[in-house]
Amino acid sequence: MILNITLFVALIAYSIIVSQSFMYVLALRNTQLRMDAHSYIVFRHLVDANMQAKFRYVVYASIVATLTVTILTLSSGSGLMIGCTAFAFVALVADTAVTIRGNLPINKIMNTWSAEAYPADWSTLRAKWLHCFQWRQIFNVTGFVALVAGVVFG
Repeated sequence: MILNITLFVALIAYSIIVSQSFMYVLALRNTQLRMDAHSYIVFRHLVDANMQAKFRYVVYASIVATLTVTILTLSSGSGLMIGCTAFAFVALVADTAVTIRGNLPINKIMNTWSAEAYPADWSTLRAKWLHCFQWRQIFNVTGFVALVAGVVFG
C-alpha cells in the first residue's frame, strides 16, 4: 500500500514538472521568441517570481517520492519497474542539475534587468536560457515516460 501511495505522489508531482515542458513545446517557446525585449523581461520577471515561490516544493516532492518508489521497488517490484523508476529518478536529478547550473543563474541575471534598461545582447541570454530548458525538457519528458511505462508495464 505504501508503494502505491508513494507512486501516486511521484506521478502527480512529476506530471506537474513535465507539464511545463509540454507547454513550452506547444506554445511558450515560440511565444517567447516572438517577444520584444520589454515584453520578454516583464514576462520573465512575473514567471520567475511565481516559479521561485512555488515550483521548488513540486521538485522536492517529486525527487523524494521518485527515490522512495525506486527504493521500495527494489524489494517488491519487477526488473522493469526497478529500471524505469531508477531511470525516472536519474532523469529528474539531471533536470534539477541543469536548472541549478543553467537556468537559475540566467534567471538571476535577467532579474537584474528592467523593461527599460537591459543589455543590447539580451536575446543571446534568452537563447541560452531556452537551450538549457531544452535539455531539461529531454530529461524530464523521458523520465516521466519511463515512470509511466514502469507503472503500466512493470
